[in-house]
This record gives sequence, structure tokens and C-alpha cells, in this order.
Amino acid sequence: MPAPAVPLPPSFGAWREGDPPGRRRWHTAGPALPLERGGQLPRVRLAFETWGRLAPDRSNAVLVLHALTGDSHVAGPAGPGHPTPGWWDGLVGPGLALDTDRLFVVAPNVLGGCQGSTGPASPRPDGGAAWGGSFPALTQRDQVAAEAGLADALGIDRWALVVGGSMGGMRAVEWAVTHPQRTGALLLLATTAAASAEQIAWAAVQTAAVRGDPDWRGGDYHATGRTPAGGLGLARRIAHVTYRCEPELQSRFGRLPQDGEDPGKGGRYRVESYLDHHADKLVRRFDAGSYVVLTEAMNAHDVGRGRGGVRAALARVTAPTLVAGVDSDRLYPVAQQAELAALIPTADRHRVIESAYGHDGFLIEKEQVAPLVAELLDKA
Repeated sequence: MPAPAVPLPPSFGAWREGDPPGRRRWHTAGPALPLERGGQLPRVRLAFETWGRLAPDRSNAVLVLHALTGDSHVAGPAGPGHPTPGWWDGLVGPGLALDTDRLFVVAPNVLGGCQGSTGPASPRPDGGAAWGGSFPALTQRDQVAAEAGLADALGIDRWALVVGGSMGGMRAVEWAVTHPQRTGALLLLATTAAASAEQIAWAAVQTAAVRGDPDWRGGDYHATGRTPAGGLGLARRIAHVTYRCEPELQSRFGRLPQDGEDPGKGGRYRVESYLDHHADKLVRRFDAGSYVVLTEAMNAHDVGRGRGGVRAALARVTAPTLVAGVDSDRLYPVAQQAELAALIPTADRHRVIESAYGHDGFLIEKEQVAPLVAELLDKA
């Protein structure tokens, strides 16, 4: 008789009270955070990690903002409290591009996330059940407002540098437009001034996959003992195809079958196994409710909303700015970064990261990102 399956926690990868804290610290704001779309979110808490030491004049602080399924663990090994190694290991640390012998690096887990910050898997402030499907819709501006509260709590009036890629880049550009006086320099990687129709379309297919899972239960699944793992895994498969590029997939996998399997008899091709692997990894470290909330916040991204359009909004940026895209990125094509560079008055020509890895190139090509960081810090 086969061994019984080991049950996974109801919200899979969401960090929960009682789990090892790892390197996390917490900032709790009160009494409530007003939200752009109306209403408020009471007792917001952000998890964050720091590296280095804040200078006496508080002039050396750098804000690093993660992408959709990232978290505060930018650097360091996997271990208790951190299911994966730092997502930008090799860029943050002593003597590296973000040199923690000189800089104080701060990385928050985004509001709405699932690795210690307030999100759908978090208990309500009254100590009751998880927020679940009643968690309010967020925008990038709400998330930046929460991060500004963290900066206030740390005594940081002005970031020496704000850096972000993909969804993190959306928040970074919002920082520079909403708080130009608090943004000393700006690095935008593989991101856009506003979500495009195609980006919204890809995202909508992913959220539909999650919501179509019978265990979704309107988002109120956290206390049921089940989770929409199938829907979240399908969403990740869809997303991962957009994160990479056709030449890479063809060169790595082609039409080869997975070892020991025959696609003609119900088996998988190697590329299918690859997508299955990434789906399995995500459902074990991420919460489906956060995936939906954050994806829809990305869809809402438009730096020009209520500001007279994108051109007028970007004209507010005063920080020295460097914008870079990835030449093989089919999700955030380089034309979007070229627009940012053209409309931000303090930016020069946009830069291009050469990579075979598509959108994920901004995470993988660290040897090309590091000189961009150094160049911008020199300007700042």
C-alpha cells in the first residue's frame, strides 16, 4: 500500500504566525491605510529585511522592490522562514553592486503579499479568520503608501536609490512620481508606465485559472483544509511561458519527451515537465489569494491615472533615472522602457540587457545589472 500523502498547509506557502521569522522584521501601521479605490485597510503590517547599516545622517538607504512572486528575501540562503534563496543573490552584499559595507538596503514584502505582510491569508485585525475573498482591491499607489509608512518608521526621509523590476518597477516609478523629494535616484528594469492590453489579458487568464478551481470558494479557502493548488499551478504555467522566450524553450527542450515518458501514451514533453516543476514550486511557497490580489494590482497600474496622463505624470520625476529592458522580453517589450526613458526628464537613453531568458533576464543577468546600479549610484 502506498504511503499516505502528506497534507500541505491550507494556504501552502503563505507565511503564518508561529512560522520561523527568518531575517524578517515587521512594521505595523495604524490605525488604518486609506485606499485609492475607497475604504481603508486597518492595521497594516509590512514584513521587511535589511542589509548593512543606516548612516548617522540616514543618507545611504536603498529601497529594493520585488516582482509578483518575490518577497523581502533579496539576498541570503534558503532556511527556516525562507523557502528559497535570495532572488537577487550576487547583487546585494559586501563589495557587490549594492554594497552593504556602504549602503543600507531595505526590501519590504509588498502589501497584499503572503510572506509576512498583510494580505488575504492574514488574520483580520480582530483576530478572526483570514481575510480571504473579502481582502480589498489594491493599487500600486496603496502599496507605495504602505512603504512610505515603513520609510517613516525607519527615519528615512529620502532614499538614495529606489530600484525595482517588473511589478517592483511599477512601484518604483510610482515612488518617483508620488514622492519625488524622497527618491534620490531611480532604477527601472523590465517594467512599464502603465499595464498594456496584452499584459492585462495574460493576467486575466491567470486569475481566471485560480478562480476556476473548485477549491477557490470565492477566496475563502484558508480554513477549509484545501487550497486552489490546481488553479494556482495553471496560472504559474501560463505566466512562466510569458516570462521566458521561444528561442530558449526551443533550444532547451525542443520536442523531446520527458525521460521515461511517451507523449503519445499520455506522457509529457520535457517542456511540460519544466512547467509542472515551476508550478509545483510556486504552490508550495505562495498563496493563491495574494496571487490574485497582486496580479489585479498590476493590471491597475497606470502612473498617469488622475495626473493628466503618463507624460504629465512622468514629468514630475526629478531623480537621476536609468531605465533598462531585456531584448528577448515578450511580456514587457523594450518599447515600454524606451517610452519611460523618453518621458522621464532626468533619464538618458534606455539601456538593453542582452539575454536568452526573456523577461526573467532582469533577475538572471546580474553581471549586466550590476554596472547599471554602479552607474546610477555614481550619478546620484
